[in-house]
Amino acid sequence: MLNDFAGADKVYIACGCTDLRKGIDGLARMVQQQFELDSFTNTLFLFCGRRRDRIKGLYWEKDGFILLYKRLEQGAYQWPRSEFGVRSLTPQQYRLIMEGLKIEQPKAHRPVTGLSVL
Repeated sequence: MLNDFAGADKVYIACGCTDLRKGIDGLARMVQQQFELDSFTNTLFLFCGRRRDRIKGLYWEKDGFILLYKRLEQGAYQWPRSEFGVRSLTPQQYRLIMEGLKIEQPKAHRPVTGLSVL
């Protein structure tokens, strides 16, 4: 469900590690007080634990919060650890992080057009 989550207008990740023992109220309080964002919008907030093999997602669905939890059986998420705070993700960056890739990917090669064989 998290890999192809398309219900949110925006996606934010909490950089660094988050204590995943926090539940809905603790994570919503963190969004509002620490990040100064409104948790009651059509936004998905993602949090990652210290081991980087599990994440929690917090999403407001008009009448209540949904708390999503995912644990990887193998591997780890490439979560930004060097900075603290919150970071907005583009849809492409969201797909990259859910696939286990870094969100700071180098630019891809541009397609070449207009070539001819001599």
